[in-house]
Amino acid sequence: MGSSLEERARAIADQFRGRFGREPEVVVRAPGRVELIGGHTDYNEGFVMPAAIDRDVLMAGAVAEGDTVRVWSVNFGEMSEILLTDIRRVEEASWSNYIRGVLDQFHRAGRVTPPMEVAVEGNIPLGSGLSSSAALEVATACLILKLTDGDMDGREMALLCQRAENEFVGVNCGIMDQFIAVLGQAGKTMFLDCRTLDHQFANLPRGTRIVVADSKKPRTLAGSEYNVRRAQCEEAVSILRKHINGIRALRDVSVEDLERHGGKLPDVVRKRARHVVHENERVLQALRALNAGDEAEFGNLLNQSHASARDLYEISCDEMNWLQEAAVSVPGCLGSRLMGGGFGGCTVSVVRDEAVDEFRAVVSERYARKAGIEPEISVLNASDGAGQVS
Repeated sequence: MGSSLEERARAIADQFRGRFGREPEVVVRAPGRVELIGGHTDYNEGFVMPAAIDRDVLMAGAVAEGDTVRVWSVNFGEMSEILLTDIRRVEEASWSNYIRGVLDQFHRAGRVTPPMEVAVEGNIPLGSGLSSSAALEVATACLILKLTDGDMDGREMALLCQRAENEFVGVNCGIMDQFIAVLGQAGKTMFLDCRTLDHQFANLPRGTRIVVADSKKPRTLAGSEYNVRRAQCEEAVSILRKHINGIRALRDVSVEDLERHGGKLPDVVRKRARHVVHENERVLQALRALNAGDEAEFGNLLNQSHASARDLYEISCDEMNWLQEAAVSVPGCLGSRLMGGGFGGCTVSVVRDEAVDEFRAVVSERYARKAGIEPEISVLNASDGAGQVS
């Protein structure tokens, strides 16, 4: 895991002093996240089950003079200057667009956006599907509020950061990433209804860790195929709406509805709909399993989710399947599935504490033998959402 949060907070404060020649007023953090179950249900207005993780973005900041926000990125080794009277997207220092988007949304909401000096550092692997972008957005919002003694409801903050990504950065993400980055709880996963934003927490199985295995395979198809899947889901709804009253998304279609009317859908569209409808049901079952302390059932649902993503939604690939198969071969692994957009990226597994070393060894060896490259394995804990560190 490397340095502790306290050590990293001291280090980012040192970076701030070295860059700006004074003390930061505050240090904040916002976590990345894993999607334990609920693959591609978010944009179908369904249910998801994420957890915030102990990989995060740290920001040290202080109010400055003038009309500019100056941000030093430790990870990229570069400074970006943002003129508050003319906030616009940039091609260079593109990481700063997430910060710019949040500043823009604060301005649009009529909230104070002071000139600031900021140092930022993160230990969330970029492009890994652990949502470094949402962490950067939420950390920015948290920093602004701390520096202005502002107050904002957690739901409002998540929605503001989502708008920053949708409208300013131009990425059509759902609400899950920002919501869990704001509201996560240590040791727990969140059940989130993406339509209503109703949510509740459930304890993760006692004595387990969240283990993410990065395939190192670039997700070259993920963006284009994501758009195809969204369109197929919308096609399913437009056809089923003629036979089922009052539906506006696949979230409204029950397993029984699909059994009754699925034959009216083109074959491929029916497969996509089956994944989403059953995945929503699996998320509900996962919540019941956790609340009942049935960790075996919870793990089994993760495995079923992977099989459905592989066979029905068709977003897996050899590398993802090799990682998942190696994971479930370890006796202490409760369950494992591909996470995120698919076509590469990471698997997420829930593993007993005492089996983590064996898991790491077995998955690394088996995957390297087939893929010719070692996976990057991160052993994580469910963490609290965003807040002040010092």
